[in-house]
Amino acid sequence: MKRLVWILALVVVTAGVGAFVYYKTKHRPPPYTFQAEPVSKRRIVGRVTATGTLLATVTVQVGTQVSGRIQKLFVDYNSEVKKGQLVAKIEPLLYEAALEQSRANYAQAKAQVESAKASSELNKKLYARELALQKENLASQQDVETAETNSHIADANVEVARASLAQNEAQLHQAETNLSYTSIISPIDGTVISRSVDVGQTVAASLSTPTLFTIAEDLHKMQVNTNVSEGDVGRLVAGMEATFTVDAFPGRTFTGKISQIRNAATTLQNVVTYDAVVDVRNDDLKLRPGMTATTSVIYAERDDALSVSNAALRFRPPSEMIATEASSSPGERHHHDRGEGGHRDGGGLSTDGGAAPSDYAGGRSAEEASRGERQHGEGKTVWIEKGGLAVSTRVRLGLTDGSFTELTGHGLEEGELVIVDAVAAGKSSPASGAPGGGAGGQRRMFF
Repeated sequence: MKRLVWILALVVVTAGVGAFVYYKTKHRPPPYTFQAEPVSKRRIVGRVTATGTLLATVTVQVGTQVSGRIQKLFVDYNSEVKKGQLVAKIEPLLYEAALEQSRANYAQAKAQVESAKASSELNKKLYARELALQKENLASQQDVETAETNSHIADANVEVARASLAQNEAQLHQAETNLSYTSIISPIDGTVISRSVDVGQTVAASLSTPTLFTIAEDLHKMQVNTNVSEGDVGRLVAGMEATFTVDAFPGRTFTGKISQIRNAATTLQNVVTYDAVVDVRNDDLKLRPGMTATTSVIYAERDDALSVSNAALRFRPPSEMIATEASSSPGERHHHDRGEGGHRDGGGLSTDGGAAPSDYAGGRSAEEASRGERQHGEGKTVWIEKGGLAVSTRVRLGLTDGSFTELTGHGLEEGELVIVDAVAAGKSSPASGAPGGGAGGQRRMFF
């Protein structure tokens, strides 16, 4: 009897220990704590943002076509100028001397033409006289031929003299032009925004035209040359309204309109951008050339759009927290069976030939699932918590504002919670020693 009591007591203790261990195993806290946000309706505004530089609509660089020393400057920075106004003077002494020499050469060439004409007339008369003498048998045939040849040579000398006269006339015109170039004239009405020379400075125009001034035609009309990435340029068209800000006037927003999207691409460090030109009215002259403008263009808007946080789209759960097909009851799977041309079944929703339920039920990692999404490219996976595990849902995406993205399919409903983060619980959790885990063993599950 005593032995039976001991056996019964041992059985009771063993059963109690087993029940305690079973209870602790079933009720131990999960290694991760999920953080979720609800699917909600909100206004989403799609924007293209880019930086650019303010410039005057028409900017002319005024240079010099002749070399020399700057004798005088008639304008300075911010000076208002008119078309045809004298803005600078290059010392003209050398060009005046060259002009006088060209005039003398021209006069000499004219005299040589007259001399050649007189010689030609004389030789014509001599030839006529020799012909008359030959008829009276007073001149030989040789004398007649010599007179004829001299007459032709004299006519040719007239043509040579005329060609020399034309050449000297051209040189005279060039000397006059070079002298006129010593007076630097403004080609447009505008404002001087840059001056590159000082009085006494020598400029050389042998290889290229030196720039003396930069003149903006009308600072009341300006433009922003923005660098738009190739991924955004397709969303822009000419005529769209644009807003921008500059550091000089914080809190103030300026408006403009896209006038042109240029086809010439600019590549810098393998980044391709296109120039979108925004025309701006600058009636109060607050904007100045060269300012950096941060431009924003609204290309689409949605009111009451069912949307999900972008953090939920970036989230990927740890592999041990992904629900398998067996982890969801048939009732739960039926409750979650919705979508466009697909179904959600424990591990995944297939709406467009994307990840099938067996993809996750078979134990694929989140990174493998992510690679599958990128290959199909028609949807995105978000995760919902069920029984402490993450259940995947395929959704279709629409407009985004950078923080929230519109849902265009029927995979989720308003108010439904989607996981945006998973935090490892305790230092002994699997994630505590993983890269990215900090003190306390917390890690964000974004990939």
